[in-house]
Amino acid sequence: MPKVQPIPSAPSGRSRRARGVRVSTSLAEINVVPLVDVMLVLLIIFMVAAPMMTQGMAVNLPKARRANPVSAQPIYVTIPSDFGRTGLVQINNDTLRAEVLTERMRQTLMEHADKSVFVRADAGVTMQQFMSVTDKLKDAGVEKVAISTRPAGTK
Repeated sequence: MPKVQPIPSAPSGRSRRARGVRVSTSLAEINVVPLVDVMLVLLIIFMVAAPMMTQGMAVNLPKARRANPVSAQPIYVTIPSDFGRTGLVQINNDTLRAEVLTERMRQTLMEHADKSVFVRADAGVTMQQFMSVTDKLKDAGVEKVAISTRPAGTK
C-alpha cells in the first residue's frame, strides 16, 4: 500500500508551491502482470521450437562384401482400371477373377515366408474396389498390404 508522509514546511511559512502531502510506494511490491506476460511468451516460443529441434541420427551404414542377397520375392497384386466391369486382378503375372483371389493368394503365401503384398492399383480404381480386394487379401492371411506408387513427375 502507498504510504502518505507529510512534507515539512519551509521555515518562512507556507509558500505557494509547497505541497501538503507526499505519496510514496514501497519497493517490496512486485507487479506480476508483466512477469506473467513474459513467461507466457517464452512458453509459446519453446512450444513452437521444441518439435523443430528433434532430428533423426545421421548414420552412414556399413557395406559388407559377403552379405547374402535377399531371396524373398515380393508378391504384386495389380488392380486394373476396368476391375469394376471385368472383376479381374493379377497376382504377379497370373490374371484371375476376384472370386478366386482368396484361395490363390493362400496358395501363393505358402511358398513365401514373408506375408506381405504390394498392391498396384490404377488411378481409375475406386476406393470401394480397392478395399474389396484388400479384404480378400486379408481373408487369405496377408499380414501387411503395401500400396505401390510412382514418384511424382515420372510417366
